[in-house]
Amino acid sequence: MTAVPKVLSIAGTDPSGGAGIQGDLKTFSALGGYGMAVITGLVAQTTTGVREILEVPAAFVHAQLETLLTDVPADAVKIGMLGEASVIHAVAAALDRFSPPYVVLDPVMVATSGDRLLAADAVAALREVLLPRADLITPNLPEAADLLGDRPATDIAEMRDQVRRLHALGARRVLLKGGHLDGVTCVDVYSEGDRPVEIAVPRIPTRHTHGTGCTLSSAIAALRPGSSDWLTAVREAKDYLTGALRAADTLHVGQGRGPVHHFHALWRDERDEGHALVR
Repeated sequence: MTAVPKVLSIAGTDPSGGAGIQGDLKTFSALGGYGMAVITGLVAQTTTGVREILEVPAAFVHAQLETLLTDVPADAVKIGMLGEASVIHAVAAALDRFSPPYVVLDPVMVATSGDRLLAADAVAALREVLLPRADLITPNLPEAADLLGDRPATDIAEMRDQVRRLHALGARRVLLKGGHLDGVTCVDVYSEGDRPVEIAVPRIPTRHTHGTGCTLSSAIAALRPGSSDWLTAVREAKDYLTGALRAADTLHVGQGRGPVHHFHALWRDERDEGHALVR
């Protein structure tokens, strides 16, 4: 380990800066990581939704990974939007060759706006090829349902059951995010294959949630090299995301669901101690 962890995001772009590669790099930087990126898709999107996606050919994704990782080994990898089965296979081959110490898979299938980001015929490849190669997967309720061919869980008991079934598919560790459920708290279920742990945080009253999934998985990847174990990294990442959501209303970005505030702990106004400085 070097003093500054080198953290790689393999994902699509977000020109509005809240999610995807741009959101991942902000998260890595906010948490003290050196961010790197391999782009899998060029996405025309804003805070209001996705207009169009230009897929990056699998051969070029392979070239990016091969070129980068031969020179700069990654201390941790976060995998987001992959788009097509051929790209999934290219990423899996790179993981096998370069064996990064920590791999977090955020199985991005549908954007917050409802736009589909993973081809339906690629879900099987994600499930069978990539899921067993990840150290941790971080699906939300609709994504877990997609992986399992089931309906989304509607309570904690169903979440725990779906976590068990995701392990049966080959997942080593699972963080099933419960943000889609109602309640004053958001409860996630974390499991390493034995006894699930429920992680509850306050639900922040904001509509500016663009990039929450990308931010959480990136935060876990950035924090894991310096953490004693996975659960510690997950808890610290959840605390970071809660702070980013709490400060989201101060950004005033876009006309739709705005982004979380990735730099909420760093942008300080010396004239108003303790409050984020919005530039």
